[in-house]
Amino acid sequence: MQWSSLVNICDLIATFAFATVGSRLAAAKGMDYGGIILIAGVSSLAGGTFRNLFLVHEPAWVLNPWLFASVLAAVAITIFRKSSEPVGRFLLALDTFGLAVATVSSTNYALGFHTTPVVAVILAVTGAVTGGLLRDVLSQTEPVLLHRETIGTSALAGAVIYVLLNEFHMNKAIPAIIGGLVVVLVRELSIKYEWNLPRVKPRT
Repeated sequence: MQWSSLVNICDLIATFAFATVGSRLAAAKGMDYGGIILIAGVSSLAGGTFRNLFLVHEPAWVLNPWLFASVLAAVAITIFRKSSEPVGRFLLALDTFGLAVATVSSTNYALGFHTTPVVAVILAVTGAVTGGLLRDVLSQTEPVLLHRETIGTSALAGAVIYVLLNEFHMNKAIPAIIGGLVVVLVRELSIKYEWNLPRVKPRT
């Protein structure tokens, strides 16, 4: 299988993962079908859209309309299963997988257009976390990105590792796999041990 085809498949999987989490959150908030579709679409497509726009490229869903199929599949499963329970541990794991794939895919995309390593890392984090941030804002939920589970840190760590390994000009799959595993490892450990970035504490 060619590398470009593998990247496209991973994008579809990540889109489905993010859309599933988004649609479940929307259903748990009591939104109607239109709201569920909107939140699913925003949570799964916004990150790649912003990443591409910063590079002055067409949004990912314009280049690959099959991404909509992943969104609709996630919405359909949520609606037909009447899944309105809060997001549980399984969906958190699914979201983590989507975060890893989105980080790797965005890093690969940026480097493919010969951006600097720093820009590639910034775009990778943007592509990985923007959808989840907008999902939470639109759902009137305190954004997970801003207060727990080190989502941004996980994406940042994975992107940095990807970029560093890419400098050694090794097979593309190696930086992608290791970078993705770093994202999963950092986030899963942060969930298990309740790691958070330091916060500003008021003076006593």
